[in-house]
Amino acid sequence: MTGKRVADSLVPGGALAHRRMPRWAPLAIAVAAVVLGSVTGLVFDLASHLQWGLIALVLFVLGTYVTTAVLEDRRQAKDRVATSLVWACFVVAVVPLFSLVATTVAKGIKNLNGHFLTHSMGGVLSSDQGGGVYHAIIGTLEQVGLASLIAVPIGVLTAIYLVEYGRGKLALAVTFFVDVMTGIPSVVSGLFILAFWILVLGFSYSGFAGSLALVILMIPIVVRSTEEMLKLVPNELREASLALGVPKWRTILKVVLPTAIGGITTGIMLAVARIAGETAPVLLLVFGNQLINNDPFHGPQSSLPFYVYEQYVLGTDASYERAWSAALVLIAFVMILNMVARGIARWKAPKTGR
Repeated sequence: MTGKRVADSLVPGGALAHRRMPRWAPLAIAVAAVVLGSVTGLVFDLASHLQWGLIALVLFVLGTYVTTAVLEDRRQAKDRVATSLVWACFVVAVVPLFSLVATTVAKGIKNLNGHFLTHSMGGVLSSDQGGGVYHAIIGTLEQVGLASLIAVPIGVLTAIYLVEYGRGKLALAVTFFVDVMTGIPSVVSGLFILAFWILVLGFSYSGFAGSLALVILMIPIVVRSTEEMLKLVPNELREASLALGVPKWRTILKVVLPTAIGGITTGIMLAVARIAGETAPVLLLVFGNQLINNDPFHGPQSSLPFYVYEQYVLGTDASYERAWSAALVLIAFVMILNMVARGIARWKAPKTGR
């Protein structure tokens, strides 16, 4: 029976022949699923377009399975269903992100201009039009910059120790605490710095206090990303350098780090982008300021996340517009950091071939 099936599947030229769906079939199924999902939403008076989309996704998966099973076979049908589910999950993940960005751009672009980016909120009432976000931009740049200056060396050196030198109980303890710090909520880090730096040591609210809380959040990200990049460096490079009599510290400095510098830099930039949007530590430690304060070590400051929260709480139409515009500035800042990280990763990626 098996030999008969094999013989039936052979064409005169000797190649295996089997039925396949046309290339345009998945697109046709998707269009039909969207149409049927929309019709179902209209018939049953479903107010949310999200429900229409979910119905269309279910119809697309079912339609793909049935069509493939009829035209090809069940094995191919299962394969296409798995592929369809992957695409469906991708769409479900992208749609909210696209909706968020589109809404922020639509509402934030109205008030985004040169005046908004170069002025503070000094002398501007909550109900007044105007005002700007310049003082919050300065605060964010200084707080994130100070946090990076502290967290990056600590994180990179810790990762080097874990990968190149870490053995025994100390390495296990460091790994354990890094794992614990990775799951710490941002408000907990803010409360810790509030209790230790301000209440115990007696320092005042400042941008630097907020930076210390951001350091706690940034260190485990830098450690983990750097550790993974260092592990990807082939041991042959280390062994070749050591075989030439080069000390281990110099091997790390001249061979290991230059090889992994692209991935390390990418991880650092992503960590910076992650802490740039933190609000809880800033609310507890930076205290907020309507005026420009270029000194992060003395006096309250503002930041972009704090500014968005502050303007939203005021509850006026003008403050809502400022909040959306500041949120757009923050998203643009994070996107720029991610683009820079990708650019550095491509620039420093190991070259293959001639």
